[in-house]
Amino acid sequence: MVEKGISIENLAYLETLLEDGALSPSWREELEGPSPGSPLLPDAGADKQSRLNALIWAYRDGGYLHGRLNPLGHYMTKEMKYIYLTMKGGVESLKPEQFGFDESDMEKPFRPGRFFKEESLPLRDIIKRLDDVYCGTLGAEILHIQNVSMRNWLISNMEQPDKSVRIDAALQQGIQKDLIRAEEFEKFINTRFVGQKRFSLEGGEVVIPALKYLFKKSIQLGIRETVIGMAHRGRLNVLVNAISKPAAEIFAMFQNNYQPYVYGGSGDVKYHMGQSCDFSDEEGRNLHISLVSNPSHLEAVNPVVEGKTRGIQRRRKDSNRKKVIPILIHGDAAFSGQGIVYETLNLSQLKGYRTGGTIHIIINNQIGFTTASRDSRSTYFATDVAKSLPIPIFHANGDEPESVIKAMDLAVRWRHKFGYDVVVDIICYRRLGHNEADEPSFTHPIMYQLIRKHQSVMTLYGRELEEKGILSQIDQEAFKLSYITEMTADFEEAKAYGDHQWNNAFQKGEWKGMTFKYSFDFPDTGVSPERLRAIGEVLTMIPEGFVAHSKLQRFVENRRKALDDKKGIDWAFAESMAFGSLLTEGYHVRLSGEDCGRGTFSQRHAKWWDVSVENPQSYIPLNHLEDISPVPRRIFSVYDSPLSEFSVLGFEYGYSLAMPRVLVLWEAQFGDFANGAQTIIDQFICSGEQKWFRSSGLVLLLPHGYEGQGPEHSNAYLERYLSLCAEDNMQVCNLTTPAQYFHVLRKQMTQPFRKPLILMTPKSLLRHKRAVSDLQDLEEGRFQTVLKDDPKYRKAEIILLCSGKVYYDLIERRDQLGTDRCAILRLEQIYPFPEDRLKEILKSYPWVRQLRWVQEEPRNKGAWSFLQERLSRLGEKRWSYVGRPASASSSAGAHVKDMDELEEFLLEAFDEVNDK
Repeated sequence: MVEKGISIENLAYLETLLEDGALSPSWREELEGPSPGSPLLPDAGADKQSRLNALIWAYRDGGYLHGRLNPLGHYMTKEMKYIYLTMKGGVESLKPEQFGFDESDMEKPFRPGRFFKEESLPLRDIIKRLDDVYCGTLGAEILHIQNVSMRNWLISNMEQPDKSVRIDAALQQGIQKDLIRAEEFEKFINTRFVGQKRFSLEGGEVVIPALKYLFKKSIQLGIRETVIGMAHRGRLNVLVNAISKPAAEIFAMFQNNYQPYVYGGSGDVKYHMGQSCDFSDEEGRNLHISLVSNPSHLEAVNPVVEGKTRGIQRRRKDSNRKKVIPILIHGDAAFSGQGIVYETLNLSQLKGYRTGGTIHIIINNQIGFTTASRDSRSTYFATDVAKSLPIPIFHANGDEPESVIKAMDLAVRWRHKFGYDVVVDIICYRRLGHNEADEPSFTHPIMYQLIRKHQSVMTLYGRELEEKGILSQIDQEAFKLSYITEMTADFEEAKAYGDHQWNNAFQKGEWKGMTFKYSFDFPDTGVSPERLRAIGEVLTMIPEGFVAHSKLQRFVENRRKALDDKKGIDWAFAESMAFGSLLTEGYHVRLSGEDCGRGTFSQRHAKWWDVSVENPQSYIPLNHLEDISPVPRRIFSVYDSPLSEFSVLGFEYGYSLAMPRVLVLWEAQFGDFANGAQTIIDQFICSGEQKWFRSSGLVLLLPHGYEGQGPEHSNAYLERYLSLCAEDNMQVCNLTTPAQYFHVLRKQMTQPFRKPLILMTPKSLLRHKRAVSDLQDLEEGRFQTVLKDDPKYRKAEIILLCSGKVYYDLIERRDQLGTDRCAILRLEQIYPFPEDRLKEILKSYPWVRQLRWVQEEPRNKGAWSFLQERLSRLGEKRWSYVGRPASASSSAGAHVKDMDELEEFLLEAFDEVNDK
């Protein structure tokens, strides 16, 4: 016998000993729970009604752990048993004897509580009801929800049969027809396109009738639009059989006889593409459905869906968030493994990001690519991360369509009533490998022996309906043949598809009138002196009775002085003026990011706080421009975001897809903090237009510049963004004046296209005495891609071309040297590269002998790698590099070292000037 003393880390070993009967009674009781006959309530005289109450709450608390949730039966429970055994030292028994009841009590009447309609029932009936509700093929995790009204609503709607969805014969027939479509669609593709990847839904076909029910129920509740995000598993089946994309289009994609977008895009694989359509119920009511395009980075689409939903809600004036809902379809391994899942969940109730609740559906295949559940998470269920929020989690057996439908019904009604997320975990299996050519039995031989023998849900449910006389096998077979005939016709139609049939993919609706083509023909973006003055006065007026912080008062006074003097407009003031001017022209503005309301460097102060009251009230000056604007009031929204770059940037990107006439900006606290959002940048922002034909006007503000603050606060990795540039996909700028910032923000809205704008915004220049503009610079002109030097340097022999903050280091050194032999040009826009403009400017310096590119970043982290070839095309003279040497780290850690490096490359920049 083995006695206590074995480490809990050896639970897999303990499991074997337990099954072999080699454990002592004390260990068996600890692992399996108390043996029958040792009641959990030891006081034999305790009131049996109280015992019943304890039994009822035990069902509500842990009934799902006893449910028949797994279509593969006991196998996966054994797989996860070593985790299962750690949960509270084993799962609480629900046997009546554990609560002090015996067989003589079973027919006695008891009060089941207010959630049962009946005042009293025999104990046997109460237990049967509880078993059916909590321990069947639908389980619920609800007791982590502390809000009493929320929890009681769930209990009432689960325990009272008349509050559950009525599953009649018509619904059952519809479910089976959807299952037939789902299964036959996969078989059809498999036989017609042998060996091609499709990431089939086989094993999880119940998702199709579940989604169809969700759509219909949504229409009944008054929902008018839904935005869906999902990875590639089952995506083609969902597109055709749930969202009604023509099957011929899918088949054409397999036949490779068309180019999806003829406007220059590179396209994407068929199981990443999005779709937009109207779904109609039997009464002709519509639900608009948008399936968002998504790369293979699984859950990365989650915040994009939330942002797009929020944008559509704003467009529809859906302030209660009852007309538009987001739906996210996950895989089990990704839901528990990807941090973006929690980051997105965390957004759900935040003021600037809430969408009124998301319906999460998990296609739980009980496996990742090849990784077993026991190796992919430390929890028994894939959904446990969602218990950090007060939201219900429903687990449904994927072989029991009616249980899945009940879960979907509860989910959408919960979301509609409370505005909170909800999770439906459909526990199913993956009949084939990760893709159809993969062999899953290499790593899971036992699981896939079971799956090969396991009949499909279509077969199982079809037999049940046959036995109940609801839908005969003859009728089922006839429907199957009609569907195959329909797909065969689509298959033949697809052979004739060509490019011309895809021209309607161009964005419509809010995007009407916009083009994809980039142009250097920038609009004039000056603003009249009268309007700028009026905006400035609002920005520099503290409301009566509002007590501002003393430093904020000085900030406002300094702005008022600059306004009165018509000069000294700094970076943040120019930004506020740009925002205000756009608001008065009919554009909304949305800015989010960590601490962006005040600004990381206390430079913005877009939101003010009254310091005189216990509960400070905020005041946003830019939302008080009513008397200036000739158009209806527009809103400036500014949100301090959670400490999450990945989810927040994804959200803002999604928002920009839905609202092209809103200036949407995201600010990184420091430029290199955007590294945490690199997936969104790589997979969506830089390539979304080329892959999916979806434009975005999102602006990224990345504080950048070398001030000796160490490697983590010094660099926005300019080179990284430039390496992503091609096909005019986005704009990358490193500006030097507040006026340029003013004009580029206005240009972003007034130009006839939308491209992401990457701005290297300054830190030290925010208060630099020379980095200011006159008010006249905002009143006139437009954004300049290249800034010339003062005419007095027209006879220069050396050209120093630079970008961003280093310009001020260069002009300071030139002033010290007192030379006119060097002209300093500023490349304000690095991409799209303004070749013609730069070539034109260079021609105005006929005496130039040397051309030097100067950057403050290390050689491998600035613009040099990107510009070297482009600069060489400008003429016969060779460009040389001046700057820090290549470095693995973005900058030196010590301020003195940083200053030494600056001195070294400044000497090199003015090399021949120093000699003379």
